[in-house]
Amino acid sequence: MSKERSQRRFYRADSVYDFAAIMDRGQAAMDENRWTFESAWEVANKVGGIYTVIRSKAYVSTEEMGDQYCLLGPYKEQCARTEVEEQEFPAGGPLQTAVNRMRDQGYQLHTGTWLVDGNPQVILFDIGSGAWKLDEYKQELWEKTGVGIPHLDIETNDAIILGYMAATFIAEFRKAAEECSGQQPRIVAHFHEWQAGVGLVALRTRRVDVATVFTTHATLLGRYLCAGSIDFYNNLSTFNVDEEAGKRQIYHRYCLERCATHLSHVFTTVSEITGYESEHLLKRKPDFITPNGLNVKKFSALHEFQNLHAISKEKIHEFVRGHFYGHYDFNLDKTLYFFIAGRYEFGNKGADIFIEALARLNHYLKAANSETTVVAFLIFPAKTNNFNVESLRGHAVTKSLRDTIHDIQSSIGKKLYEVCLSGRMPDANELLDKEDKVKLKRCIYGLQRHGLPPVTTHNIVDDWNDPVLNAVRRCNLFNTVHDRVKVIFHPEFLSSTNPLFGLDYEEFVRGCHLGVFPSYYEPWGYTPAECTVMGIPSVTTNLSGFGCFMQEHIADPQSYGIYIVDRRYIGLEQSVQQLAQFMYDFSRLNRRQRIIQRNRTERLSDLLDWRNLGIYYRQSRISALCKVYPELADVLDVSGSMNNFNFPRPISEPPSPSSSRPTTPRGSVHGSDDEDEVDEEKEVRDKS
Repeated sequence: MSKERSQRRFYRADSVYDFAAIMDRGQAAMDENRWTFESAWEVANKVGGIYTVIRSKAYVSTEEMGDQYCLLGPYKEQCARTEVEEQEFPAGGPLQTAVNRMRDQGYQLHTGTWLVDGNPQVILFDIGSGAWKLDEYKQELWEKTGVGIPHLDIETNDAIILGYMAATFIAEFRKAAEECSGQQPRIVAHFHEWQAGVGLVALRTRRVDVATVFTTHATLLGRYLCAGSIDFYNNLSTFNVDEEAGKRQIYHRYCLERCATHLSHVFTTVSEITGYESEHLLKRKPDFITPNGLNVKKFSALHEFQNLHAISKEKIHEFVRGHFYGHYDFNLDKTLYFFIAGRYEFGNKGADIFIEALARLNHYLKAANSETTVVAFLIFPAKTNNFNVESLRGHAVTKSLRDTIHDIQSSIGKKLYEVCLSGRMPDANELLDKEDKVKLKRCIYGLQRHGLPPVTTHNIVDDWNDPVLNAVRRCNLFNTVHDRVKVIFHPEFLSSTNPLFGLDYEEFVRGCHLGVFPSYYEPWGYTPAECTVMGIPSVTTNLSGFGCFMQEHIADPQSYGIYIVDRRYIGLEQSVQQLAQFMYDFSRLNRRQRIIQRNRTERLSDLLDWRNLGIYYRQSRISALCKVYPELADVLDVSGSMNNFNFPRPISEPPSPSSSRPTTPRGSVHGSDDEDEVDEEKEVRDKS
């Protein structure tokens, strides 16, 4: 293979933008007296996806801005006690000076560093310490913007207190920074979502001289509309937004979000699809798209992530052996693991069409007399009473069998050793005595089961009204002997302390073969992104931010293990058929083809690394700074973009299942997923 072709084959996105050139730990920002504050309700407060965004982005933010960067959020003791190392800022510095002035006014502030990669500085505001000024803040908001807040809306009341406390702090900091340096500080304040956006509204109505950026990760009204089973995207331009927000009793929240959107110097969204939504619901087109990234762990050898897949897959095998005891009539070497996970939003997350497509896949596999079995996991947190007794019993009897066999193996080993020492070949009856046979028979009889394997691992509260279980009943996916698709609903998030699985979410994802996320409403979609950086192919849609991003930056997403279902331009039935066909095509790939595809999927991880995607946030901050401080336009570099970058089509495509040979040129060791031996170009030459 020539050097040029080799480089093309293993091409990565490392050189998309040299973000390392500006990672000076804040030296340039310090020289320019430039400061950045980032405010969100989920700073050191795990609630949803924004927590993951802020947390994972902290490393590149601190590498770029160092101590000139600080996060602002609410003080939630349960999270803060385990995630924040409390300590004071350097005495005499502007941060500590502003904190002291706030405390002198009666507010409680907790300062320190967040115990995540990058250890960013963090200031957490005690909401209760500002509650005495709530009526004053509401009065100011009403007089300046005409937005009234209902007294009983506790969540919005807390957002008002946090926003005005953050705005007061930033105003105090600006004065302190000017006093400390003797020159005007250049400050950019970045706010995420409507809860933190109140602070932006306060800064602008108080005319504090700072640049502001507002990012919406999903519009408030959009979430409510999609939850109501409305044809959202086809009617987006016709909604009467005021009426729709009023009917759902969120008009005041909607007004706050729209205020922050229009008062910000720069408005951003996390994806093109959310930008389109914001243009119609918030009446402003975003200035920048700021995609969400992840901290990508690089392995020193290409095959290491494949080895992790094999290790985690074996743990899932062990769960499946226990769950399907008595009906364990399928070959695990020919079993594929599909999964869907996330918040329990049955329609928005696409669980409805996933189950329907599984029924079609079951029919396809049975009609083709396929030996492949698909085990589909649905992981959504739901209300439960406890673990299903049948699930626990299955794991108990399989553990009993495993322990019994281990004891017998040890006994046979000793007997074999003694007999061989005597200089003769052992007889079978000498090795396995009557007592051992009785033990084995007891275990085998204990594996007998009269009913079918359970669909769910827990006893679900009001299971007659559960949308997943109702869809499973409607599609007749009951895990019978004849079904080639088995369904397991696990109604809680995974953790390493789980008595059934015994592995955390990341290990589980690594052990699966395909993640399926056919979402209808997904502003970004961290679940398929996490699959990608772990080298696991996934299904997404053109209504998710992740799917749109991949379509824009990859010439042929499917060849890289990113299957994009069309849920925007075709009907629901056609979308279900397309998803079922994607899963069927994947199930027909042989092991070698899946290995090649996982290799390609893992190559996309650089595309989702914050070291590349961080440039979008930098661009939005610099643009806001230049609007407020025009003199910085000649100093700050606003160049650098990935908009024109595309991952090229792979040099070789995976051979189609119908034309591929049943055997490989050289037999692979069972259980080994070392892909360095797979030469994609040799595959092409051998086929031609």
